[in-house]
Amino acid sequence: MIKLLKNLGTKQWILAIICVILVMGQVWLELKMPDYMSEITVLVQTEGSQMSEILKNGAYMLSCAFGSLISAIIVGYLASGISATLSMNVRKKLFNKVEDLAVSEIKNFSTSSLITRTTNDITQIQMVVAMGLQVSIKAPITAIWAVTKILNKSWTWSSITAVGVVILLGVISVLMAIVMPRFKIVQKLIDRVNGVTRENLTGIRVVRAFNAEDYQEEKFEDVNTKLTKMQLFNQKAFSVLSPTMYLVMHFLTLAIYFTGAYLIKDAAVMSDKIVLFGDMVVFSSYAMQVIMSFLMLAMIFMMLPRSQVSANRINEVLDTEITIKDGNLDEDITKEKGTVEFKNVSFRYPDADEYLLKNISFKANKGETIAFIGSTGSGKSTLINLIPRFYDVTEGEVLVDGVNVKEYKQEFLNNKLGYISQKAVIFNATVSENVSYGDNGKGKISEDQIKKAIEVAQAKEFVEKMDEKYSTHIAQGGTNISGGQKQRLSIARAIARDPEIYIFDDSFSALDYKTDSILRKELKKYTKEATTLIVAQRIGTIMNADKILVLDKGEIVGQGTHKELLKNCEVYKQIALSQLSKEELEDAE
Repeated sequence: MIKLLKNLGTKQWILAIICVILVMGQVWLELKMPDYMSEITVLVQTEGSQMSEILKNGAYMLSCAFGSLISAIIVGYLASGISATLSMNVRKKLFNKVEDLAVSEIKNFSTSSLITRTTNDITQIQMVVAMGLQVSIKAPITAIWAVTKILNKSWTWSSITAVGVVILLGVISVLMAIVMPRFKIVQKLIDRVNGVTRENLTGIRVVRAFNAEDYQEEKFEDVNTKLTKMQLFNQKAFSVLSPTMYLVMHFLTLAIYFTGAYLIKDAAVMSDKIVLFGDMVVFSSYAMQVIMSFLMLAMIFMMLPRSQVSANRINEVLDTEITIKDGNLDEDITKEKGTVEFKNVSFRYPDADEYLLKNISFKANKGETIAFIGSTGSGKSTLINLIPRFYDVTEGEVLVDGVNVKEYKQEFLNNKLGYISQKAVIFNATVSENVSYGDNGKGKISEDQIKKAIEVAQAKEFVEKMDEKYSTHIAQGGTNISGGQKQRLSIARAIARDPEIYIFDDSFSALDYKTDSILRKELKKYTKEATTLIVAQRIGTIMNADKILVLDKGEIVGQGTHKELLKNCEVYKQIALSQLSKEELEDAE
């Protein structure tokens, strides 16, 4: 929690200090009221007292009450502003941290968990800071100040108050011991509820197609019931606190008046009786202040364990070490342009024992088209993901324009690349905004560039049939367009960037053969000066590539043109025969 408070700025700390000063003033005003009440009590009991004196003390009491109210309003306003600012800063820092994490690091946290940490967990922190600036400061100050005021009144009354406080603290301690371990479980269950809900929404078509609504309902019901039961247990446990507090409060008042009656009875002089009566009224008021202070602390104790769990979950992400770090190079230092070279590259995932890629070496020159093919799990996608540094190589090096990718600043490296992912990613925006997504790191992309990119990607026909054409809104995930349309818009996004190097990670799989063929021909014309790397499953997609690399179990088992591989690479030949007949292959030759 303390680490997160460092995200407050100087202005917020100044406001927090002002809150402390105002709270101290508020406490002083509240504790001053019983003194005026005592004066009024003595004046009422004393013969010859002036009404003006009673009214004057009453006016002082009202002034104190009004001052305390104004102070409470200001503190509440400032505390809400401070907590909201902290929430904003932490949420921003957490989002930016996730943006900087490598793919392997993000996999340590589920999507649903990251969403919960960015929303619910930060809300818990915001609540406890807002309450803390008001209650956690006020409660101990009130308790200590009130205790100092009642210590010299009567050791009997003080002892009774101490017993009440000990009982209250005992109940709070037991509750904390029972409930605190369960808050961590609650946050994990919220993660699971988010996960099941997200899974159901993203897979709604499959759920309906397989009549799996009942199955999904049972999954949700299971985790939702567990969360509900856990929350009910926690709330029931804390519900013990309120009646306990009221019992202690009322019995304490009763005990003070009961012992006070005996003390007043035993007093010999009438003036002493009046003084004792006034002290009893004041003492009971201060005793209630002490009990209420501990009750306010109990409220914070109820919130603090859960917020501490939330803080730990947030810090778990913020403290994650970034393994893929920026280089220093942000300019071209070689004459090479558009080249990609792998030198004895081997790679394994951080938690894996075996290498996924072994001793990969090849070079793609400017203007060449290099294709990668192989069975599922052979490492094709992993290989090209090493170029934009989604992962870093375990051994060897990857060079872009003759420079190790680790030496580049990631922004500069990414500006050289046009990456089209295996799964088409479409954002909640218009067609134009998706194609010029984030301006692609190269400044504003013109409308003509957007239209040209869409035309090359063979998306012009369906885009211009839309109601608002290029300004048509695409739903998050592209749920209002087909898979092939999503892929074409993803390809258009890379084309609009006009990069040195295109990386297609099985990006033509959702296209029909005709569209695939036309798109590749247009792409070849448009990108003739650029280097193209293609991962594909279809022989038809890559058979015209300048060089084809065949992967099997993470190793290159063949490389060459389509014709060469048919003659000298058995793995490639088997893949080709599984997709095309001998006659078709012969025609292709």
